[in-house]
Amino acid sequence: MLPERVVLCALLLPLLAGCRAVAPAAAPAAPVRVPPGASITEANVRRQLGALAHDSMEGRRTATAGERAAARFIAAEMRAIGLEPAGDSGYIQRVGLMALSGPNGAVRLRLGLPDSAGRLPSGEPRTAWNVLGVIRGTDAELAGEVVVVGAHFDHVGIGRAEQGDSIYNGADDDASGVVATLGIAGALRDGPPPRRTVVFAAFTGEEVGLLGTRWYIARPPFPIERTVANLQIEMIGRPDSLAGGRGRAWLTGYERSTMGDILKTSGSPIVPDPRPDQNFFMRSDNIAFARLGIPAHTLSSFGLHGDYHRPTDEVELVDFAHLTAVIRAAADMVRQLADGPRPEWHPGGRP
Repeated sequence: MLPERVVLCALLLPLLAGCRAVAPAAAPAAPVRVPPGASITEANVRRQLGALAHDSMEGRRTATAGERAAARFIAAEMRAIGLEPAGDSGYIQRVGLMALSGPNGAVRLRLGLPDSAGRLPSGEPRTAWNVLGVIRGTDAELAGEVVVVGAHFDHVGIGRAEQGDSIYNGADDDASGVVATLGIAGALRDGPPPRRTVVFAAFTGEEVGLLGTRWYIARPPFPIERTVANLQIEMIGRPDSLAGGRGRAWLTGYERSTMGDILKTSGSPIVPDPRPDQNFFMRSDNIAFARLGIPAHTLSSFGLHGDYHRPTDEVELVDFAHLTAVIRAAADMVRQLADGPRPEWHPGGRP
């Protein structure tokens, strides 16, 4: 999840002497084809999250070898589910960046997109990776409309060591959201074909300014004006007591659009954001879509735990029963977005 103030020098520290080994004995499990009807199981959730938050991914910092390894894993999972590739190189959408060096070796990443005069920003060219898969809609009237379901798979990489551990694995932030996106894709793929087209996206660069999402909007696989809804999934690995505990989650900006109405009338365990003072609606990839006029929200159960952006955000602290239940609830929500009424902003709800 994007901090209220992104302090890049803290996120992009070079490898420190205190870094623990990045190649422990247990390797991530290989991708497997998910059998029909079994897309959202605790065992599959454990396998996927364990791979994404493994030390070998080196904290998945944007435009690093660790993030690229994570992108390849996600692409293999999308292939196993049976999604259609939607990138510019199979499932991969290459994101052009420019890197600028700052004080104390800090690096600032900017999108390599031309300005209104056609000039690219200065800096050293680098590449990051979005991962995109799609299930095409089948309804004669609605198939041209697009729902984007996404999560960011980047995290903050390798940084200051705590108790000998300097790999910031980001199990909750946001491997949990990526696993949810994959689970929802599998559930939708196993069920009746959706009426609308659904794009499943693992975005890069959320932690450093929503870079992957902004690139997607500038280079979409389907015209962006056809996108009618966006659901981002962010930090759902642990229960939040203010949302009702295990198996329940909350939606940012619940009252802003009819997405909240859909959840309320369906009896969903997804409730309004209990901490509006934290301004979470503005702090994830959804806001880039919302500012275009697309109803866009983030699903979360982040209870302000103290492991946020620390190397202690580990797989061992994830509540897998909770995570699995929330993914199932999110899959029900996405089915309604894919097949039901088109979401609309309430008066005054659009940012």
